[in-house]
Amino acid sequence: MNPFSAIVVFVLIWWMVFFCTLPFGITNIEKSENGSMPGAPVKHGLKKKAIIATTISAVLWVVAYFIITSNLLSFHDMALKMRM
Repeated sequence: MNPFSAIVVFVLIWWMVFFCTLPFGITNIEKSENGSMPGAPVKHGLKKKAIIATTISAVLWVVAYFIITSNLLSFHDMALKMRM
């Protein structure tokens, strides 16, 4: 896997994990005032969620890198089998 592909795979994994962590720990505003949405979070905690997403993504990226580089799952062989 070349460095560009490795970065692209990491970024894709990171965004998926980040979107999965967004709803965790959200508490909504109890009393909605003028100009605020009733579903708006009190504290968003984006920095903490980004750190958690980065940690989980790093672990998942190592697993994906091992699978891709070890030819445990060969995409080339899969493509050849689909042609036949």
